[in-house]
Formats: sequence, structure tokens, C-alpha cells
Amino acid sequence: MKNKIVYKEILPLKNDLYHLFISTGWNEEYRLSGERIYKALGNNWFCISAFYNNELVGFGRVVSDGVLHAMIYDLITLPEFQKSGIGSTILKTLVQKCVQCNIPDIQLFCASGKRMFYEKRGFVARSEDGPGMQYQIKTNQNK
Repeated sequence: MKNKIVYKEILPLKNDLYHLFISTGWNEEYRLSGERIYKALGNNWFCISAFYNNELVGFGRVVSDGVLHAMIYDLITLPEFQKSGIGSTILKTLVQKCVQCNIPDIQLFCASGKRMFYEKRGFVARSEDGPGMQYQIKTNQNK
């Protein structure tokens, strides 16, 4: 990469965030509009965006109560920029922010096939009998 990646603690523009989000393929399941994705990803405690030549190429966010629990969501790097250190830098920044605020419980959801990425960076998978469940919506009520 000829130019340097620039990291900013800002929510990017709606269209840029939508483009980045759909690059993951996650929206095939969610089927959310750009407005709803922007609203969802904008509801955070802390976020960081990565830009290359003013193009959004990475994003991550933390949802937290600011004291006890923090959950990392939506760590995204454009496919053509993966394996360039952007995701690692974003994750490190998100974790550092939580640590600086003395939040003892930092969790995340891991996309399929990405477990080793997080394990290399200090996260451990919960045991099969560990806490945590997810509600399964039966109909498409996300629109």
C-alpha cells in the first residue's frame, strides 16, 4: 500500500458504512436498508474507522455500559484490504479503549471462520457449557 491507512474515532458517512457492511455478506441474512444499518452501527459507545485515500476500508465498534460490560461488534475490513493489519489495529484500539476505562468484561461475536484471528489477539472461545444464548427470530421482521 503506497498511502498510509488513517484511523479516526468517527462514525463514517452512511453510504460508505453501508458499502463496507454489505461487503461482509452479512446483509444477505439481515436484509437491512442503508438507513437501518447506519442507525444500528451508529448506536455505539466507541467506534473507529479506517480510511485509505479517503475511502472507508475498515470499521469496528463497541457497545458498552461504560463500567462492567463491553461487546465488540461489526469488525469489518474490505475484502481487498484484509490481511494488511487493519483489522488487528481496529481490534487493538477497541480493546485498549475498554481497558483504559477499566471495563473488566470484554466480549465479541466472531464471524464464522474468524476464530483464530481473535484467539491470536487474546480472546478465548467460551466453553460449550458457558453462559450466553441468542434469540432466534422466526420471521423476517428486520426490514
